[in-house]
Amino acid sequence: MKKLFATFTVIAMLAFGGVAVAQEAEAAPAAEAATEQVDETAAAPAEEAAAPAEEATGLVALHKTLKTKFIEGGAGFMALTLVTLVFGLALCIERIIYLSLSKTNTKVLLAKIEEALNTKGLDAALEVCRNTRGPVASIFYQGLSRYNEGIDVVEKTVASYGGVQLGLLEKNLSWITLFIAIAPSLGFLGTIIGMIEAFDKIQQVGDISATVVAGGIKVALLTTLLGLIIAVILQLFYNYILSLIEGLVNEMEDSSISLLDIVVAYDKKQK
Repeated sequence: MKKLFATFTVIAMLAFGGVAVAQEAEAAPAAEAATEQVDETAAAPAEEAAAPAEEATGLVALHKTLKTKFIEGGAGFMALTLVTLVFGLALCIERIIYLSLSKTNTKVLLAKIEEALNTKGLDAALEVCRNTRGPVASIFYQGLSRYNEGIDVVEKTVASYGGVQLGLLEKNLSWITLFIAIAPSLGFLGTIIGMIEAFDKIQQVGDISATVVAGGIKVALLTTLLGLIIAVILQLFYNYILSLIEGLVNEMEDSSISLLDIVVAYDKKQK
């Protein structure tokens, strides 16, 4: 549109240029400057539009390359190895969501429990725990529900139920470690099969040549590469999940001690 506008401008200037030679001489440089400015302005969006096109082309080329390597590595073993990635990532995402939802602001919770105990009594404190989400609130609820049996029972209940919550936090971690171990194992299995195919071809041809051996070795390397990449990805997620669990466990232990202090102080007031 800008180029069309510039064209009409130049035509108009040329039409009125016959009135005087001086005006024509002045209008020509102005027209050229306007045309250059319009061309530069139009060229900038064209270059900006070319950048996403190049990126799209690069993504298409990357997709084709990955697809080619996947087929060259043997669709059977490559697909089987990818299945471990799918299941492993599904378990990792489930654990991350569960652990993220298990986080509780323990300081706020302890303050509410202490206020409820001092103002409305034990039932109000239990109600606060019941309405709060997370393993810390569940531990507090189990401990406070045994208050009538004594402080020692409350302490033992908190410790034992903490172990139960820890087991829930670590749920499905063994399956993730299984997929971490299986992925490279499947890759190595594909490596062995690829080497066997290479030697079979050598035996059929009766001669060792790079062309005959390269196919089987290529399959072996691609399957091993995919298995190792999947194992690394799952291992990173696994370590992140462990860090979340460690943070929650430390929070559970620290807040449990604070809860026992609150219960002891409340018990002294009752006596």
